[in-house]
Amino acid sequence: MNFNPHILFEDNHLLVIEKPVGILSQADYTKDPNLVDLLKEYLKHKYQKPGNVYLGLVQRLDRPVGGVMVFAKTSKAATRLQERMKSGEIHKKYLAVTTAQPLEDEGSLVHFLTKDEDKNKTKVYDEPRKDAKKCSLDYKVLANLNGNCLLNIDLLSGRSHQIRAQLAHISCPICGDMKYGKKKGKDEHDIALYSYKLSLVHPVTNEEMTWVCYPKNEGYWRGFKPFFPK
Repeated sequence: MNFNPHILFEDNHLLVIEKPVGILSQADYTKDPNLVDLLKEYLKHKYQKPGNVYLGLVQRLDRPVGGVMVFAKTSKAATRLQERMKSGEIHKKYLAVTTAQPLEDEGSLVHFLTKDEDKNKTKVYDEPRKDAKKCSLDYKVLANLNGNCLLNIDLLSGRSHQIRAQLAHISCPICGDMKYGKKKGKDEHDIALYSYKLSLVHPVTNEEMTWVCYPKNEGYWRGFKPFFPK
């Protein structure tokens, strides 16, 4: 696969890219192309490295989700970033287009999630229960167009399929989400969820850094661009 990544930032410790929609973050049972392997090959070729290239996976984005994604180029950076991810010190914001509008224009969602690994699907509960993990996010309605709703989402915890499952649970499934939505999408690898902003403290220099990128004005996103957060 000829892969030319959109690099948002790179130094000796970090590699920040815009993840393309439809590509796996890491290898899975499908054996389809994945970002970790593609970026290792990219770095090996770019710097003409003869041996193996190290690349640490700090976060994951679902296959049909695009947007800002950070990788570590050293084990020290990976360890520090993974610790900060667990402690909530890496801040992620998303845009989503849903098939319905939440009852409130702005609010917080707090639920409890369990994951069915066999079905690769997350189940949402309103109350605590055994083996369920607490999750939360803040949202704000930005616009309504043609019956769909644009949301700005501040992800406060990082559970598997969290945003998709929580929004579906309040009857606001993401457009195109065949796994959690009530309506079938045009392409199961194309849903209206995008990681548009990521902020962190550099693991070595301690500099506060933020990267922003937006989905293209096409598909489910068509017409919403004027309402994207600045």
